[in-house]
Order: sequence, then structure tokens, then C-alpha cells
Amino acid sequence: MGNRGMEDLIPTVCTRYSVTVYGQQWLCVFSRDFLPRGSGIVTRRPLVLQLITANTEWAEFLHCKGKKFTDFDEVRQEIEAETDRVTGANKGISPVPINLRVYSPNVLNLTLIDLPGITKVPVGDQPADIEHQIRDMIMQFICRESCLILAVTPANTDLANSDALKLAKDVDPQGQRTIGVITKLDLMDEGTDARDVLENKLLPLRRGYIGVVNRSQKDIDGKKDIKAALAAERKFFLTHPAYRHIADSMGTPHLQKVLNQQLTNHIRDTLPAFRSKLQSQLLSLDREAEEYRQYRPDDPSRKTKALLQMVQQFSVDFEKRIEGSGDQVDTVELSGGAKINRIFHERFPFELVKMECDEKEMRREISYAIKNIHGIRTGLFTPDMAFEAIVKKQVVKIKEPCIKCIDLVVQELINTVRQCSDKLDSFPHLREETERIVTTHIRDRESRAKEQVLLLIDVQLAYINTNHEDFIGFAKYRVFVFDASLFLRQVIRKGWLTINNISIMKGGAKEYWFVLTAESLSWFKDDEEKEKKYMLPLDNLKVRDVEKSFMSSKHMFAIFNTEQRNVFKDNRFLELACDTLEEVESWRASLLRAGVYPERAGVESESSGPSENFSMDPQLERKVETIRNLVDSYMAIVNKCIRDLMPKSIMHLMINNVKEFINAELLAQLYSAGDQNALMDESQEQVQRREEVLRTHHALKEALAIIGDISTTTISTPLPPPVDNSWLSAGAGSRRSPPPSPTAPRRMSAGQRPAGRGAPVPPSRPGPLGPLNNSADSPQVPSRPNRAPPSIPR
Repeated sequence: MGNRGMEDLIPTVCTRYSVTVYGQQWLCVFSRDFLPRGSGIVTRRPLVLQLITANTEWAEFLHCKGKKFTDFDEVRQEIEAETDRVTGANKGISPVPINLRVYSPNVLNLTLIDLPGITKVPVGDQPADIEHQIRDMIMQFICRESCLILAVTPANTDLANSDALKLAKDVDPQGQRTIGVITKLDLMDEGTDARDVLENKLLPLRRGYIGVVNRSQKDIDGKKDIKAALAAERKFFLTHPAYRHIADSMGTPHLQKVLNQQLTNHIRDTLPAFRSKLQSQLLSLDREAEEYRQYRPDDPSRKTKALLQMVQQFSVDFEKRIEGSGDQVDTVELSGGAKINRIFHERFPFELVKMECDEKEMRREISYAIKNIHGIRTGLFTPDMAFEAIVKKQVVKIKEPCIKCIDLVVQELINTVRQCSDKLDSFPHLREETERIVTTHIRDRESRAKEQVLLLIDVQLAYINTNHEDFIGFAKYRVFVFDASLFLRQVIRKGWLTINNISIMKGGAKEYWFVLTAESLSWFKDDEEKEKKYMLPLDNLKVRDVEKSFMSSKHMFAIFNTEQRNVFKDNRFLELACDTLEEVESWRASLLRAGVYPERAGVESESSGPSENFSMDPQLERKVETIRNLVDSYMAIVNKCIRDLMPKSIMHLMINNVKEFINAELLAQLYSAGDQNALMDESQEQVQRREEVLRTHHALKEALAIIGDISTTTISTPLPPPVDNSWLSAGAGSRRSPPPSPTAPRRMSAGQRPAGRGAPVPPSRPGPLGPLNNSADSPQVPSRPNRAPPSIPR
């Protein structure tokens, strides 16, 4: 099939390869004038221009997908408007590219990238490091191995000092990807020419140089079209005595062919690997494309079937997330059933323990209750009524953590519903209605669950059962007192903690194995518990929060003595650290069980209030102690009962009910909610996704078919042999020009280029390829002062 097959393949894959144009101005590669021009920095964002051979002529932007531009003045205006949208109108720059495709019968298949020229002095809204930012932007493109670099240099500037060639040399030291382009050949001083450069004899490059003649500003102002400009360019090379013998290898059309041939070469060289990649991509899209091909958006039976499938899938996903058998396991955080389990068995018990009141406040309340019950008489016995009054007050406090537990479960159920509805994104109305219906049902069950839980609390208040088998009772209290030592020795928690406030002189923060009992906190060298480092009694200890250190990833809390005594050696507090916040909360809950309470923020010292001078006689003190212990015993029974009934009640009244509702009633609710067809309207994103998948799938099949037909004898141009380009390093490094060629004393040599016919070049700021010249004699196609050299991915 020869080169024809390759030409068919290029439009399919040429977005992967491009020509980066880095120099003083754009080359004429298209018979339309649509690139913005002007003084100063005009190109302020990279412009990715993909040229595609087609029967008709039009353009489209990636950011205006679906809109065809047939008026190329509008294309220029859109480039300017899109540039200003991101960079502002005051000369700002941005590395975000503008993507433009141009379809025309007058182009060869190429992708070119126009880059901003290097600016050394910032203006307008440009940052102070504008030069470095533009260099970095250029390097992002030209460092790619698939990029062919066009180092564009005006004929009337110093070639040896070209910034474009210097940058190209940095990324392509062997010269395999760099083509020199010489412009402004028609503006050279009379009697001078660039023959030795174009013949690659002076300052040689491996791929050589190609000369072009662009339109002047006068030609552009006079509306000279590009076809006429190309004809004039051809005439210039054919009639010029220095160039007529190489006219066929000069000019913009020849440059187009060279670039197209290099793209063909690159594709041919990478064909085997490219074929494998295309096959892999095609395979990954086969199933989805097949589904989309059978898809009929307006088919009522399809909508009904899709609705049934979506609801069934939603129900299955919800149950899996709650029951823990989901196929998508979250490895980042707890969610669904796992998080609800944590609420039941860690968070809720913690809230119950945290609810316990201050010990001194409790004893004061008991003493007041006893005295008020005895009234004017001095009682001989401990009154039951004081016990009941204190117990009921404590039971009422349980309502708050119970309600909070329900709120946490409800929030997690709603989050689970939202996660499960992610698969309904293709149908936004269906997703919205599903979330609304299920969330409304969850809220309804929430109110019923709260009513039931409050009823459980009221049941506990209705009758204080002092005959409960686990209640020590007044008769058993004496036995309890003697057996209390067993409780004190009971281990509440074990685990690793880091002691943070150990001085650096003593080794700094260290990790130890901690053992917490009801009477002490001990730590050991390791979990074998053979070498005990310290044992800290829990008397008069409290816990306070410690802000997370900026330099540490651990979460911390501290233990201190309420009587301002040292807790550990010379330290007034013991600062402990865990890896996660959940561990901190768990340790705080365990310390609460052991009687180490959190510090109360904003609470006055113990001297505040009328209890400062409150004292009890020994008999009253014994009664208070008795009731205090009896309250603890009874509340332990209540808490145990509530901790058991809360998860059961929530599971029955909420979670199981919601699962049944989704499985049995959601579909009927959706049908009754409104128009079924409206529910199954696709989102615009899904429509675009389907079209994109089908288009990509078709393009991949087409590319593979073309590859299969390509003849192995496809014409390929070999890479020229290496040349001595050491002049480039020397010239760019020292900024000195090499001596002119002895064989061509009046031809182009570095540093001897007049700007126009008989007129010297006025001094100006150097661009990437030489001085900036904004005269009316500037080249055809929008003049780009200070442009970056083009690069072409191969």
C-alpha cells in the first residue's frame, strides 16, 4: 500500500507527535491567516495546532467542542479571547495550552506547537521570573523524544548566538531532532546571502537548514493572501543567483513535506509497539462500546429495564456496604457497616463513660439528698430515697449519648446511600429522586428510633430494681468492700504508647508497653511485661487534650495531677502519643473507666461555690460512701442494659427497616414519584462519554486496519550522518561569533547581518533567536516578537 497507507494513519495518531515551533515567528504552514499578531509578547499560552487533511476547510477548539469555525478571523478572535480568559488582558502568561484543530485540503498532517518567546524584562502582569517561567514552559515540550524542534532564526541576526539553537542543543545534543529554519532571506543587505548556511557548510546542523520567505507587515496590511505569498517565495528562490540551485529544497512547501516525512518515519519506526498499544486500548473498550452500540436512548422498554437494573444494583450495593461483603473495599477509612459497628461498640460506650459526673459534685449531691430526706431529724439509717433520687438523675443523663448515637448512625446511613448512588450518575434525575426517597425514609425511622430509645430510658426510670442479681444491695455492700481489691487489680487496657516529654538528654521520645488497671498505669520495656519501667497510681489524676505538634504525625493527650504534684519524675504531666485519633479516643475512654476524668474547661477551682467549707460528720460520710457505691453498682447495670439494647433497637428500627424498604418499596416509590421517562434521562456527560467511546473505538479499529495494510516498503528517509556542531556550544557559551567563511566573504556569517535593504538594524531586546524587530518589513504570517523555536514531536 506504500505511503498512502501511512498518510491514512497519520490523522488517527498525529496528536501523539508534534512540531514545536520555537523562534522569532510562526512559519507559514497553512493557507489561512488566523494567528494573532502585534507588538510585544503576543503568544502568552502554548497553542497546539493540529493540521488534518480533509475535503473541506474548518477549525474547532477543544474548549469549544462541537462548534465549527469556518471564518478564520473568528478563529483569531477566539485565540485572543481564550488567552485573555486565563492570563488576563495585561500581558500575563500561562502554561495551559490552547488546543486547535484545522481541517483543510491545503495542509499536510502535522501537529505544531507555538510557544511564547523568551522575555527578559517583565511588563504588565508578568511575574518577575518571566524568563525562567517561559524557559521551563518551552523545555516541557522540546525535551520530549517524540518532538522535532524547528530552530527558527532570521537571516539578519547572529546565528551563532541563537537562543533557539542553544536550547535545542541542550535537549538534543546529537542534533537528531533539530531542523534549522532561516527566515528574512529577502531582507538581507545587498551583496550578502546565506548560501553557505543553507548548504550546511557554515555552522552545520545534522538535519541542515531550510530557508523560507514570509510575508512582510506591508503584505499583510495590503491583504496579500498566503497563496500569493507562497508563489512569491517560490519565485524568490528560483530567481536568486545564490539559491536557484537549491530552490527545490527551500521554501515553506518543502518544509511541510520534510516535517510530514519525519512524522511518517517516526510512526514507521514505532509501529510494532504502537500496534500493541492500540490493540490493548481497543480490547479495554470492546465491552463498553458493544453496550453503547446496542443502546437506544428513546426506547421505553430499555428505560424500564435500565430502571429495574439500577434499583436492584442500588439495593445490592447498600446491603453489601452495611453487611461488609462489598466488592469495593475502602482501604482509606471506615465506612458503612464497619463505621456503624465502631459507633455501637466504641463511640457510644465512650460517650456513656464520659458522661460520668465529677466525684466531689456527686458526693455533695448525695449528702444534700440524705439531709433533705431526714429533714429536721438526724437519721440513723441510710435512706433508700436518696439512692433512688441520685440514680434517676444519672439515668436521665443517658438520654444525651443515646440520641447522639442515633444521629451518628443516621449520618452514616445517609453517607452510604450517597456512595451507593454514585453508580446512578448517568441518570441525574434518578439519582436525585432515589436519594430523596431513601433519605426521607431514614429520617422517618430516625424519629421512631429516638422515641423508642427515650421509652427505654423512661422504662429504666419507672422502676429501680434493687433486687437485680448483679446489684450489690445494702446487704451485699460489706462483702463488696472486702472484694474491691479484685476489681482494682483488673486490667482495663494494654497497648503501645509513646512518652513524648522525655528530654533529649535522656534519649527523647520513646515507645513503651502500657498496662492500665483500676488503680494504676504501668509501663514496660516491651509487651512481655518483664521489665517494668514505672507504675503511676491513678489518684488525683486527670486527662487533658494536647494539640498535635507541627513536626509530629502522632496524636497526643496528657495526664496530670490535680494537686499540682509531679506525675512522673520531674515532670508535672505525662504526655502520651498514639498513631491515630481513634487510638487517643479509645485510651481516653479506658482511662475514664479507671476513674481518670477529662479536665473540665472553664470550671472554677474546687474552692468555688458554697461547698468550700462544706464538711460531713463521720456518720454522714459513711452514708454518702454507701450510696455512692450503690449508685455505681446500679448504674453499671443500667449502662450494661442500654449498651446491649441500643444496637439492637437501632438495627431493628432503622438499619434492617431501611434495607427492607429499599429492596421492597423503592421501585414503587420511584414509579409514583413522577414521569418514568424523565427519571431515565441521561446526563450530558454520559451522552458525551458514549459518543467519545464509540468514536475512539472506531478510530482504534480504523488505525489497526490501516496498520495491517501498510507495506513494509513504505518510503523512509534515513537520518543524515553526524556533523561537527561544536560551534554551537562555543558560540552559545562565549557569545562570540566564528570567523566568516574564507570561501564566501560576502555571504551570511554570524554577527554581520543588516536588518533591511541598505538600513542597519536598530538595537532591540534579543529574542530567543536574535534581536526583536517590529518593523513593517517583518515576515509573513503574524509576526511573533521574541518567539520560541518550534519543536515537532516525531
